[in-house]
Amino acid sequence: MSVKFSEPGTTALGEDGALHLSLGRMGLQDGGVVNDAVIVVNTFGRLNSSRDNAVVIPTSFGASHRDFEWMVGADSLFDPARYFIVIANLFGNGLSSSPSNSPVFTVGERYPLVTAYDNALAQKYVLERFFGVRRIAVAMGWSMGGQVAWHLASLFPEDVERLVAVCATAKTSAHNLVFLEGAKAVLQTDAAYDPESGRFTSKPKRALRALGRFYAGWALSQAFYRDECWRSLGYNDLEEFLIGYWESAFVEKNADDLLSHIATWMAADIAANERHRGDLTKAIEAVQARALLLPVRSDLYFRETDVRAEAAYLEDVRTVTLDSPWGHRAGNPLNSPSDRNFIRTQLRNFTMD
Repeated sequence: MSVKFSEPGTTALGEDGALHLSLGRMGLQDGGVVNDAVIVVNTFGRLNSSRDNAVVIPTSFGASHRDFEWMVGADSLFDPARYFIVIANLFGNGLSSSPSNSPVFTVGERYPLVTAYDNALAQKYVLERFFGVRRIAVAMGWSMGGQVAWHLASLFPEDVERLVAVCATAKTSAHNLVFLEGAKAVLQTDAAYDPESGRFTSKPKRALRALGRFYAGWALSQAFYRDECWRSLGYNDLEEFLIGYWESAFVEKNADDLLSHIATWMAADIAANERHRGDLTKAIEAVQARALLLPVRSDLYFRETDVRAEAAYLEDVRTVTLDSPWGHRAGNPLNSPSDRNFIRTQLRNFTMD
């Protein structure tokens, strides 16, 4: 493992109850360094006496732990009376170490690439160092979070009992990369972007709103718009939905953080490390965990065919496809009760076996 941490510092409690855990100086897979690295996690429930009931949920693109707290509860995915649940914020999301909260860099210095591999190693380190957890009962994630969960299961095969990846693949596909190149270009064409430093000199509000509109056509399916599903959210017309749902969500984001997350997403590949040396089949076959893969048929990012192609190399896997007009968003169904019930049923059946 090439990622290294110096001796951790203090543990602080945030205003919302989340833990801010210091990792010290963090050496990265790509050769870069994050000084005074911090990972923010929120926990629920308690460890059992054997410390083998831990669930880790990595966050996703531009998201925080708050976006995944719906997964926790007696009537939701993970009952805190049974599990010790750790929702871990990815680096670059504005809470864990990110461009937006890191010290000012010298002119021309770029924020380093932090990969899914880096996130997986940091989360495993945090579980062991701060919570005394070695065995992970469930590693579960949606989208980019699912890619980190894949990394955990492949890099630590003897320590991950179950893998649950929702709308996620072990490696970012070529078509997915094309989408991400488009998202990156939307941001970088703004006049506030400085190509020398790779950062923004001011908040690019116009580009952020444009990114919201760009995202709207990819994150949801053709059927979603054909059937005007946006009306279920209280919007009266399509333009109102694009402004109120998508533009408003992205204009609040930090553009430097988004570029960092786009880079993380683009580089995601469980075989791109010293252990597997680019052999994706070998990296997938290394997984010993029982796996539940939940693609969404209308997902335009992580296609069902890509998920099933990777599943063919897993020894113990259950692949169940969700039919939903919500596209990629069906995997994190804050606004779709039927999709939420589907995921809950599949997960509970899987963890009870």
